[in-house]
Amino acid sequence: MTPLPERAADTSAEQPWPVRLLSAKIGEYVDKMSTCWIEGQVVQLNRRPGAGTAYLTLRDTDVDMSFSVSVRTTTLDAMPPLSPGARVVTQVKPVFWERSGSLQLDARQIRPVGVGDLLARLDQLGRTLAAEGLFDRDRKRALPFLPRRIGVVTGRAGAAENDVVENARRRWPAVVFEIRQVAVQGPTAVTEVMAALAELDRLAEVDVIVIARGGGSLEDLLPFSNEALLRAVAAATTPVVSAIGHDIDRPLLDLVADRRASTPTDAAALVVPDAQAEYAAVLAAKDRLRRTLGVRLQRERERLVQLRTRPVLADPAAYVRGQREVVGALRQRAHRRLEARVHREHDAIVGLCRHGRALSPLATLDRGYALVQQVDGTIVRDPEQLDGGELLRVSVAHGDFGVRTVGGAS
Repeated sequence: MTPLPERAADTSAEQPWPVRLLSAKIGEYVDKMSTCWIEGQVVQLNRRPGAGTAYLTLRDTDVDMSFSVSVRTTTLDAMPPLSPGARVVTQVKPVFWERSGSLQLDARQIRPVGVGDLLARLDQLGRTLAAEGLFDRDRKRALPFLPRRIGVVTGRAGAAENDVVENARRRWPAVVFEIRQVAVQGPTAVTEVMAALAELDRLAEVDVIVIARGGGSLEDLLPFSNEALLRAVAAATTPVVSAIGHDIDRPLLDLVADRRASTPTDAAALVVPDAQAEYAAVLAAKDRLRRTLGVRLQRERERLVQLRTRPVLADPAAYVRGQREVVGALRQRAHRRLEARVHREHDAIVGLCRHGRALSPLATLDRGYALVQQVDGTIVRDPEQLDGGELLRVSVAHGDFGVRTVGGAS
């Protein structure tokens, strides 16, 4: 018979391990593990009378993950009573049950987490988140003046819901709510609050989200200092108001949220305006506007009176008459200048005519001279250019006539 592989990496489809061998290998590996200290939250505790072993479920404080833990009853008897929701640190040894293939933790010691330890851890978490900028003022979003719909994450049948809803409706009766009731303390508080927050953040008509619960002990309010919840609030796109406990209660959610309300009642005053106060403000604004308009109208009326008492408006024709005299004087001056210019130009034209006539050939003809031209218009300047009997044109001062030459050129 072919021997089975020694290592898991050597197995194949042709040479597989049987289930019992894998279970035995896991058991051997788990048995080699040392004891370790872990922290968690007690979800369930089952202790049967007369039994030497009790069983509890230990849940992670940040995520939905848990282990089944067995513990001797004598160990439980040696410590203060445990209740569901308590935070503890436990020394455990992992135990693997080969038959069922399940892993369980065997508790050797259990210690409740004291208030001092919780405060120290919260302080450390606060410094870490502050260094990342989650508390910075510049990342906080402004609340809307009048939200279309208000999301409320609150406990089941708690007074906090009534404080927010009733006081908000007293201030603004038409306000609309989207309420999600969840566990606000205990092992499921963080996951339920985060789920409700994510659901409301996805609703486009929700303009602001209020996370509210009443007061309580430090342990009761621990879910609202949980790192996973704080990061979910910081990542939300909708403004978040923290209304946890009373004024003296300061979970880390107050520092991450966009606004902190000292109480759930104070949250109502933050998310909606006071209708009566706004109405009074509108009336006051109308009164101020009316007074301002009255003063403005009176001032303009006085200006109109001043304008009407000016001479130009008391006797509008006076200005026209004055302007008519100005226009008349301008017309006379223009007429005189135009007339003088015409006379100067007339004298200039007469002089030019005289000069032109003195230089004109007609003036020469007037003195008894004649202009002799051949038929083609050529002016006769030399008898040599004439033929005998040639017809010539003779121009004198008062007309012209034709002549013929006698004989030829000499």
